[in-house]
Amino acid sequence: MVKIAPSLLSADFTKLAEEIRKLENAGADIIHLDVMDGHFVPNLTLGPPIIEQIRKTTSLPLDVHLMVTNPQDYLSKLAEIGIEYVSFHQEIVPHIHRQVFVLKEGGVRAGIALNPATPVETIFPILPDLDFVLLMSVNPGFGGQNFLPLVYSKIEKIRQMNSEIEIEVDGGVNNQNAPKLIEKGCNILVAGSYILGNLDYKMQIESLRL
Repeated sequence: MVKIAPSLLSADFTKLAEEIRKLENAGADIIHLDVMDGHFVPNLTLGPPIIEQIRKTTSLPLDVHLMVTNPQDYLSKLAEIGIEYVSFHQEIVPHIHRQVFVLKEGGVRAGIALNPATPVETIFPILPDLDFVLLMSVNPGFGGQNFLPLVYSKIEKIRQMNSEIEIEVDGGVNNQNAPKLIEKGCNILVAGSYILGNLDYKMQIESLRL
């Protein structure tokens, strides 16, 4: 069954604990956290101190997407905090295996994130060592962007190479494109404004499972 991972990027940051409780009660499977440094992407968001507090707030698995130029500086700390999923960008890391093994040694599910214009073939050599792949269906940095359909063929290519790996899609996900994403082989749907931009979180989450 597909897992729904609401993104806190669209949450009210003055009421994070309350927002997380609402998402728990609405049936979220995972909480998605975007870490941005203002360099790899133009936006700036939360860091390890806030993530550590979020960890204390919920028992749901946390999924940290590192959109930073120095992901190696975050990995051990995130493992120490108890994060379940961590992905970093193939476009920024020259020694991917080394960082993947740091995560695995810390008991973290290790993933690689790919921007829309990055071919999936670039990660085929490391695919057997990954727990999941995060495919961006918008250019990362800001919420509320329009979905890029090119992600469908990327899912298919990864599925042809590996039938077991989890595939996560983030960006512009809604009830219109979710069925096709699931059909192609996506396991985890990240949705920010689609869920948190509506008063009824439960209704929005359930609409993505259909």
